[in-house]
Amino acid sequence: MENQIIRKGIRQLLVGIIPLVMQACYYDSVQELYPNPIACDTTNVTYSADVWPVINANCVSCHSGPGASGNIRLANYDEIVIQANNGNLMGAINHEPGYSPMPKGGLKLPECDITKIQIWINDGTPDN
Repeated sequence: MENQIIRKGIRQLLVGIIPLVMQACYYDSVQELYPNPIACDTTNVTYSADVWPVINANCVSCHSGPGASGNIRLANYDEIVIQANNGNLMGAINHEPGYSPMPKGGLKLPECDITKIQIWINDGTPDN
């Protein structure tokens, strides 16, 4: 008799807990959570529309003026082109070995931004 009461109690407990456990195990896939990811538009990449805003937002605060970090200046087109043409810009933002990863102490730039900068460099760093 006592054994039956214990079994019944356990059964009732399981019936009440299993639905809660099943709900706790539910997860969404990335596709379900973010069905329309923002595409990276790499058509018509320009310095003024694509490269400068990224550099200005992520680099200029440390890499401008007489006290520029690492003596690397990125405050204007001519300074950025120097670093782009010598490979330092891409090496740093791609966090490649032998380069100081930039932004310093921050996360790597979004792949879309890096791709746009690389396209601009591959196109000959036009000033437009």
